Amino acid sequence: MKMFTVDAFTDQPFSGNQAAICLLDGPCSDAWMQALAREINYSETAFLLEREEGFHLRWFTPAYEVDLCGHATLAAAHALWNEIGLAGASIHFETRSGILTAERLGPVIQLDFPATPPVASEENSTLMQALQVEPAFVGSTKFDAFVVVRSESQVREMKPDFALLSTLNKRGIIVTAHAVGSHAPKPYDFISRFFAPSAGIDEDPVTGSAHCALAPYWSQEMNKTELIGYQASARGGFVEVELRNERVLLRGRAVTIVRGELAIPAA
Repeated sequence: MKMFTVDAFTDQPFSGNQAAICLLDGPCSDAWMQALAREINYSETAFLLEREEGFHLRWFTPAYEVDLCGHATLAAAHALWNEIGLAGASIHFETRSGILTAERLGPVIQLDFPATPPVASEENSTLMQALQVEPAFVGSTKFDAFVVVRSESQVREMKPDFALLSTLNKRGIIVTAHAVGSHAPKPYDFISRFFAPSAGIDEDPVTGSAHCALAPYWSQEMNKTELIGYQASARGGFVEVELRNERVLLRGRAVTIVRGELAIPAA
């Protein structure tokens, strides 16, 4: 079975978010996929199984299977087009979040994902203690806690208590702020970070699915439907977003880092 490591939401190696892409040659057990994801230990390992119309796609963190993952979907589409030589300008993925579509726009890949806008919620004392910030807004999405702070520097300089965050009953924690002024090498509208210690990932480098919440929030705040987000992890990455009713278009590039094959059979 072919496997690839792909850096997503970047056009430079060793930045963006890395994902492992495994092209299955047949059905296999959940336990085997989880064991392989734990062995690889990236934030996500994607498993693809070809169907008559598109591919069945599943995503596993080192700890458990997730319902939605943007960067590993972008990486999967990149691998199918650029490594396997799949023809056509679009790919349909059957997932736990419904049918997701990837479209090829030259060197850019566009994903069509469901929007998951945050809903205002009461401040959680454990969350605030773990983040050590004074929030401007606290909310909750379908998957994550959502915290808005007042400055970019607060986002960049944050040093959360990951042990405390891991006790929260959430997939992850999105922290974000409005971007003020110009930025090199690429301007962006908002900045974010994503923490998910309960999923086995203290900090995720670039989180496509988090932008399904960031896009509707900042679209309303800034009165514009097309924005650029920068995720300020150590690796860093840009996600271009466009809000279309209850859907979010995520755009980015990807780079193949490793081409290989599994030395063991699926079980």
